[in-house]
Amino acid sequence: MGSDPGSASAPVIKRSLMQEFVDFLKTFGVIGLAIAFIIGQAASKLVTDLVNDIVTPFIGLFLPAGNLNAVKITVEHSTFLYGHLIGSIINFLIIAFIVFIAYKQLSRFKLVEDKTKPSESK
Repeated sequence: MGSDPGSASAPVIKRSLMQEFVDFLKTFGVIGLAIAFIIGQAASKLVTDLVNDIVTPFIGLFLPAGNLNAVKITVEHSTFLYGHLIGSIINFLIIAFIVFIAYKQLSRFKLVEDKTKPSESK
């Protein structure tokens, strides 16, 4: 019934490939996602530099090696440099905390749904 091109249903509007592409970008929020990705990369670089240039040397002041990246364990003839891993963990924790704070602020202003609160049953 509705599949007949001559039927009285709404006419099919022909759109160009470019129009379909723009609609795709709008529908799936690709532009917003791309902007968020770029800002996220910049923030990650900033936090990485903060950890590498400020936090790691500060922690190194209290270590016998004098540098967090130089902290190691030697077993038999193998050396395990775990200081860099500790720096990466600190980096991750700072980024996760920033994301958490941003999420809490966005949910406070009702810009995102707060998934941490139990849903209200009706």
